[in-house]
Amino acid sequence: MTASATLQAEPSPIVACTIRREPDGFELLIEDMETTMGDKWGDLGFAEALMFFNQPEAETLEFIAMAVDAEDEGNLSLLSEVITQARAQGIKVILIAEDVSPAALHQLLRKGADEFVPYPLPENELAAAISRIQQPDPEPEYDPDRHVVPRTGGGKGDRNGAVLVCHGLAGGTGATTLAVNLAYELAQGAPKPARRAKRKAEPAPPPKVCLLDLDLQYGSIATYLDLPRREAVYELLSDTEAMDADVFKQALIGFEDNISVLTAPSEMLPLDLVSQGDIQRIIEMARSHFDFVVVDMPKTIVQWTETVLNEAQVYFALIEMDMRSAQNIQRLKRALQAEELPVEKLRYVMNRAPKFTELTARQRVKRLAETLDIAIELHFPDGGRQVTQGADHGVPLGSAAPKNPLRKEVQKLAHSLLELDYAVEAAEA
Repeated sequence: MTASATLQAEPSPIVACTIRREPDGFELLIEDMETTMGDKWGDLGFAEALMFFNQPEAETLEFIAMAVDAEDEGNLSLLSEVITQARAQGIKVILIAEDVSPAALHQLLRKGADEFVPYPLPENELAAAISRIQQPDPEPEYDPDRHVVPRTGGGKGDRNGAVLVCHGLAGGTGATTLAVNLAYELAQGAPKPARRAKRKAEPAPPPKVCLLDLDLQYGSIATYLDLPRREAVYELLSDTEAMDADVFKQALIGFEDNISVLTAPSEMLPLDLVSQGDIQRIIEMARSHFDFVVVDMPKTIVQWTETVLNEAQVYFALIEMDMRSAQNIQRLKRALQAEELPVEKLRYVMNRAPKFTELTARQRVKRLAETLDIAIELHFPDGGRQVTQGADHGVPLGSAAPKNPLRKEVQKLAHSLLELDYAVEAAEA
């Protein structure tokens, strides 16, 4: 099916388009589109799509399915422009990706893609993605700026921070340790060599980081950073509809210069105290005022876990080399797939991973990943007694034990996220 045959000769209104580099690529996508959409769709190249968006025929367009692979990574600016123009016209975007690097995928998703589907396409996944984007948009009741008379300084900020979530899939897997130390390392900024070229023109300030403790019952970030728990946190959680920027900032407490922390409440609260709308408001407000939003989640899966998962750019799932972690991975994957939630956002982190010389243990980790059909992308070493001592004294590892092996790995992760963020900013500029 070609652009000329579909877009010019077809009398039926075009409601969808596939967009791909080569007219004979992604054959499974074309087959699924024919099955799902019948004759109400077209096929375009990337440059053709930008021109077509401005044509009268594009007024009936509801969504595009943009297919990219590794060869397209050299032309990310064009791909980003296609997504930007589509969103400007009110057209939803489904991103179909094959062998695309995490950095490129992250950049395209931040441009505003509504759905992501891996290629080759899982059975019925394209139809499910189309069904999700065709759902009506939620009512604007979750907008913190909906008040007719805004308060002074009470609106959203001008940032669009990345949301990084830490979720332990079993007790003691180190989710809070990662959240605290990742936030601390991000707040230190990129290492000097990475920022040298930028400093010639204008020094890049360290990013502003917001750390949210959403474990309302056993949250311990306040303990890890030696911060007081404030009554303002409960007041915020109990009435997020009245929240504006002033109320939000009053509930935060600062740690050093660039980290603002929303601690867990001083009293143990039920997890259903907050709704999906409450959590969405809090995350949206945090994103608008900070460059990075690091979220520490409770181990329990609750109704608003879906909200956090959808808002997250990266969702770190922390595990250990034991049977309970393996079983919980299976349960979590089944639960997310049953609800058609983006399970592909999960990035599995092996805490207390075996050392390089422990060949037998490393083989066990490899077999675990193969058995569960997952990729364990991060392997964090055991930080030993220094981790507990630093937490007890309310000091991050970067200050308490700079040479700790766990601290070094978290620092590497933070630097890679910072470099990715700077690359996205440079591409957008």
